[in-house]
Amino acid sequence: MFVDTHCHLYSEYYDDLERIKNNAFANGITKVINNGCDQKSNTEVLKLIRENDYMYGAIGIHPENVHEYTQADLDFVEQNLTKAKVVAIGEIGLDYHYEKTSKEEQKKLFEYQLALAEKYHMPVVIHSREATQDTIDILKKYQLKGVIHSFSGSLEVAKIYIKMGYLLGVNGVITFKNSNIKDVYKEIPLENIILETDSPYLMPHPYRGEKNEPKYIKNIAEFVANLKGISLEELAKITNQNIAKLFKM
Repeated sequence: MFVDTHCHLYSEYYDDLERIKNNAFANGITKVINNGCDQKSNTEVLKLIRENDYMYGAIGIHPENVHEYTQADLDFVEQNLTKAKVVAIGEIGLDYHYEKTSKEEQKKLFEYQLALAEKYHMPVVIHSREATQDTIDILKKYQLKGVIHSFSGSLEVAKIYIKMGYLLGVNGVITFKNSNIKDVYKEIPLENIILETDSPYLMPHPYRGEKNEPKYIKNIAEFVANLKGISLEELAKITNQNIAKLFKM
């Protein structure tokens, strides 16, 4: 049995969440963590985790929303961190790919949410794109644990995050034929990774171009198990142990 530790199951992307759930269960995925990105999605995540036993939530303001959020949105995140089944602050972080001119504003938003995580003893779900050094430098200021979502950096960077106490999120990118990240993950102990889809994005090979969903954790798991030369059962056991150490589920 596997967990999809990072997905975005909102009405914006899916019109039949019951079907998505049934597909997940049929493929051995029994729990998911639904990640918010802004006020609208955070509100929907909170509603969905109340209505669905298999679903847990992370709430936060994504760096791509640095120009739209308000202090009221951050207050909303703080007010709901202690709600049942909210297991992390996320998806938060830095993204310099699309937002090169807003670095200082992003850092301010990031640090505000990291301080909340420290205050409430919550794990964090970190988005870092083309911002590795700033992400590392900022995370070092806080005593936190969490996951580096969709990690695709070098082995050297992976070791830095691991030494800081962070897990690495593995998703469909590892299956891409043009991706070298599989060579990095060959060298990373299984005790340092968890599995995620980032649905509706990052559909694993050979289904690229279609809409992703939690059931494809099984495809990612099969790829990782083959890469590591272990059984699916062993992979499930280890990654579920990792999840249990990080998230209260």
